[in-house]
Amino acid sequence: MTSIAILGSGRVGRVLATGLAAAGHTVTIGTLDPTREAAAWADTSVAVATHAEATEAAEVIVNALPGDVSVDVLRGLTTYLEKKVLIDVANATERGPDGMPGTLCYPDGSLAEELQHALPTTHVVKTLNTMVYSVMAAPATLTTPGTVFLSGDDPTAKSTTTALLTDLGWHPDRIIDLGDITTARAPEAFALLIGPLFRALNARAFALGIDHSA
Repeated sequence: MTSIAILGSGRVGRVLATGLAAAGHTVTIGTLDPTREAAAWADTSVAVATHAEATEAAEVIVNALPGDVSVDVLRGLTTYLEKKVLIDVANATERGPDGMPGTLCYPDGSLAEELQHALPTTHVVKTLNTMVYSVMAAPATLTTPGTVFLSGDDPTAKSTTTALLTDLGWHPDRIIDLGDITTARAPEAFALLIGPLFRALNARAFALGIDHSA
């Protein structure tokens, strides 16, 4: 059992909180307004706290905040994030006129790299950002298996992340370690496909999948 703080109470945060709590982990949602959010989790094992309170008490932190504000918010939590694993699942984009992800906020790098630079004593791992949020904690809902990727500099942090992904239902064969934190640039660029895919698939669930069985 791991103590996990999920920063962000939107759809992504809710899905991951539910999935990780169901797997037996101690989960706290970190949000700007715990009082308002608490009612949604009243009959569950998930706790609700401020960003700082949730981060301070956790072993692992999940960044489910909007990508365009993640660096600023997490930089303010530096003290609580020291030597901890930070799993970054966000995509940092500017929104297009249709509300879908548009231009990348970090076209010459990645959000994960920006977070690692801003938090040098934190072990950042990029993952789970190449799929619709509903698939993150329910990969078996897809007829064709998706793939989840890992990018990060610390092998132990990636092992911790892999174990949590397995708890969410991801088979080890569908988890690919891409390498160090700079490799996060590739999966983060997937955000540019989200809008076209939603329109082409009529907003059905999807995930990027790699067949590497041969």
